[in-house]
Parts: sequence; C-alpha cells; structure tokens
Amino acid sequence: MQWTVRAGKPDDAPEIARINVDAWQHSYRGIVDDPVLDRMLPESRLPAWARVLRLPEPSRVFVAVEEGTGKIGAYCAVDAVRESKDAHPDLHTGELVAIYADPRYHGRGAGHEVHEAGMRHLMDQGFRYAVLWVFQDNAKSRAFYEAHGWRHDGLVHRYELGGQELPEVRYGRFLPAPRRRGGQPTNV
Repeated sequence: MQWTVRAGKPDDAPEIARINVDAWQHSYRGIVDDPVLDRMLPESRLPAWARVLRLPEPSRVFVAVEEGTGKIGAYCAVDAVRESKDAHPDLHTGELVAIYADPRYHGRGAGHEVHEAGMRHLMDQGFRYAVLWVFQDNAKSRAFYEAHGWRHDGLVHRYELGGQELPEVRYGRFLPAPRRRGGQPTNV
C-alpha cells in the first residue's frame, strides 16, 4: 500500500477518535478488562483529539493517508515530554504520546510511516531524546518500538484504568541532530 503522511487537521478528529477506540478494542483485548474496552466510544474521545489537533508546536499529529482512497490508516502524536520525571537529565526530550493504526491496516506500513514522520518532527524541533509509555503486556507494540530503535529503560509504573492496575513500561531513544544537505549537522 502507498501512504502519504501529512500533519493532522482539526477535520481529522472524528476519524482519529474512531481509530483510537478501534485500536484499543482490538489491541488491548486480554490486557485491559473487556467491560472497559466495550464501553469505549469514539464520541467520548473526540473533544480531546479536537484539542490536541489545535495545539501549537512542538505538538504535532501525523496521519498516514492511503493513496487513492484518502482513508487514514494510522496516526501518531508527538510533543515535548509531558512529565518532568521522564525528561533526560542532559538532553532536550520529546515524547511519542500516541501511535495507533486502524486494525484493518495492521502490518501494512502506515504505522511505520507516521512513526518516522513523528521522529523527524521531534528532531527538527531540537529534541535529542524521546520517550514513550506502553503497556508491559503489549508484546506486539513493544516489538514494533524495538524494531524502530526504542529500548526499555527499566522504568515501570502502574496505570489505573477502570479500577484495573496496568503496568506500563517506559522506552527511550536518542534522536540525531538534523543534517544539512552537505552532510553537516544543523544547530546542535
């Protein structure tokens, strides 16, 4: 499949909210309690995504759009690190806040494309390190992150959702300085 990656627009919020809920219900079965997943509705996530899509830089949402159909296959959201405790002690730190693919498009490259766009954006914004959080039992996502250069840094915390405590693990990775055309780094 061919994907075009672009910055998300406020008009994308309904589709991003739908993908978010579908991905949770598909990917987190057996990790998150079924009643919690079954109660999720895109409409409840719509206001948050409408707000995120309007945030100023360095925040950015990227969508992978299928050429020919215009359907969004995946999205990711990146920003400055949200929690000071997650910041690298010496490096300007960004965060991969969210990345989800429509379950119909798993394994077709849309997730890879938005991930790469998100990492380029963080580098262009001057970040030299990035973090993300993932459910400890989410083996597929952890394999995806590891294949993209992320490493579990040993930190685990408990995320509470619907009365259930879910262990999350933090991953990190270094981001190189952007390169100029002549191969020399830009402002480091």
